[in-house]
Amino acid sequence: MGILPIRIFGDPVLRLETTPVTDFGPTLQKLIDDMRATMDGARGVGLAAPQVGRTERVAVIKVKKAEHVLVNPEIVEREGTIKWEEGCLSIPELYGEVTRARRVVVQALDRNGDPFEIEGTELLGVCMQHEIDHLHGKLFIDHLSFLKRQKLLALWEIERVKYPNLVRIAAPIDGDKEHDRHDDERL
Repeated sequence: MGILPIRIFGDPVLRLETTPVTDFGPTLQKLIDDMRATMDGARGVGLAAPQVGRTERVAVIKVKKAEHVLVNPEIVEREGTIKWEEGCLSIPELYGEVTRARRVVVQALDRNGDPFEIEGTELLGVCMQHEIDHLHGKLFIDHLSFLKRQKLLALWEIERVKYPNLVRIAAPIDGDKEHDRHDDERL
């Protein structure tokens, strides 16, 4: 498994609509494995293909040690609302309070193409919504009010100089060692 460069806000790939996956062969399997390694290296809880410069409709999630691969995911049920402070591996060091559905049900395919359904609340629900947004070219900042978004964009202008090529590289995780992960912020 390899660590992939994470695309940073400003890279056009983050605003693209992804393409549904139809081939579950070795190329997809390697992408999924590399995305999981990248997410772990970045100490994230979720990562979508556009964040590593790819346009396949696939995301990986790891919440409370439970790992999920979502291929061609679709939210089929939403209930209630919840406010959650979100961050993003593609917009490092910036966070904002986003209103999401409190509970979601997602239908997807697993890494082998088999259909499944998953229900998520709290962090898992927020993470699934966040990653599915990425698959449709949407970022968490798009959910903020105009003023909050403008404030974050002003802060981003200061942060973005750290990423002149609009990429960041995560560090590999040392074996199976648990690492520090701030679940509320690293979506």
